[in-house]
Amino acid sequence: MLSLNDANHDVSGECIEGRDALLGDGSDQRPWHVLHVRSNFEKRVTQHLAVREVEHYLPLYKDRVKWTDRTVVTERPLFAGYVFVRFSAQEKVTVISVPGVVRSLGDTTGNMVSSAELDKIRNGLDNGLLLRPHPRISAGTRVRIRAGVFEGVEGVVTEFRQQCKVVITLAAVKQCFSLEVNLDDVEVLKMSKSMLNPVSNGASGNWRLQAAKI
Repeated sequence: MLSLNDANHDVSGECIEGRDALLGDGSDQRPWHVLHVRSNFEKRVTQHLAVREVEHYLPLYKDRVKWTDRTVVTERPLFAGYVFVRFSAQEKVTVISVPGVVRSLGDTTGNMVSSAELDKIRNGLDNGLLLRPHPRISAGTRVRIRAGVFEGVEGVVTEFRQQCKVVITLAAVKQCFSLEVNLDDVEVLKMSKSMLNPVSNGASGNWRLQAAKI
């Protein structure tokens, strides 16, 4: 088995060696399957997928960890316990038999992630946006992001301040990450009473946005 140190990763979580072969040129718009993997096995699973030449993506963010004698920078999965893959029907058995993989969430639209969604996350990480895991929170005012990588994405907020921390949920994995945006980059949308429930009346597609108090 490959060790965690055998593969180098950049801030976006893509394997540096063989990136073009594994991730394509961005023109492929097929949706991504979601693999549920064992806790802390995300990087090991991507190493096995790379050996099998299966297209995959593991979004990683940089985090500072304070040890007794020093502080180190490490890379952690943005969506703990999940790896995104694209594979043919003939490759399915190869993929789900990878050590550390628990299961594939399925082939239906609600269990998969669109290419556009992962492209936004990838571009955000590549451009240094502060994407971080974040717990799911309650609903508030409905908004739309007006500028930047996430322009046009809609959701709800809890309150507005000078700086607004926006929380985005990727519905397929039921996990969130936070994004800091300026108040000027948020447009308030007309809201009806039915929009107050973020579960049944959230943003279009798989996106759900909420702003957290900072």
